Amino acid sequence: MARKVFDDKSWPQAEAFAELLAGPAVVRGLLGPREVPRIWDRHLLNCAVVAEAIPPVVSLVDIGSGAGLPGIVLAIVRPDISVTLLEPLLRRTIFLEECVDALNLDNVEVVRGRAEELAGRRQFDVASARAVAPLERLLAWSMPLLREGGELLAMKGERAAEELAGAQAQLRASGAQQAELVSVGHGKVEPPATLVRVVAGRAPEQGRQASRRRRKR
Repeated sequence: MARKVFDDKSWPQAEAFAELLAGPAVVRGLLGPREVPRIWDRHLLNCAVVAEAIPPVVSLVDIGSGAGLPGIVLAIVRPDISVTLLEPLLRRTIFLEECVDALNLDNVEVVRGRAEELAGRRQFDVASARAVAPLERLLAWSMPLLREGGELLAMKGERAAEELAGAQAQLRASGAQQAELVSVGHGKVEPPATLVRVVAGRAPEQGRQASRRRRKR
């Protein structure tokens, strides 16, 4: 099944990353020892199929990247995209930098910090997140990092529909253009991965500021 997801070029990198997750990541407490037997099906493959929802040649920020899931996996399967791994904890950023070096990923940068700190300084085409925060909080973090028309792809699993329904107020407050559930990985992972896809718009306050600027001209 894994060879349906990783091609000949990305396969050696995927295997090397699996070894890093099963070894140093467990030793440093970034991944639980019980997860080792499930590294491929629950982590690598489940993250890799998210690439189906990512447009070509875009910039992506992986919010709260942790052990590099899904950010490093997406960088492996999609060498055409540039990936920023955003992570506030030092021990995790050290691990991420070691992975980037070991896997020779020249399309990845590691940034230590929080999404709130990066807002206003950087903008991206896509934001990814996995097991980071409830959708409401994730919207507040991710929308300021996305250009207008950019997309949040949040891996949410079984609770995706419930979280989307409960985040309507935050969706309106953030000026989101569209929000929907997307299923990826059919025929490759079981069950398919469920994403919440949110298209960023202009927040109401940003719209008012733009209108005031136009009136002053």
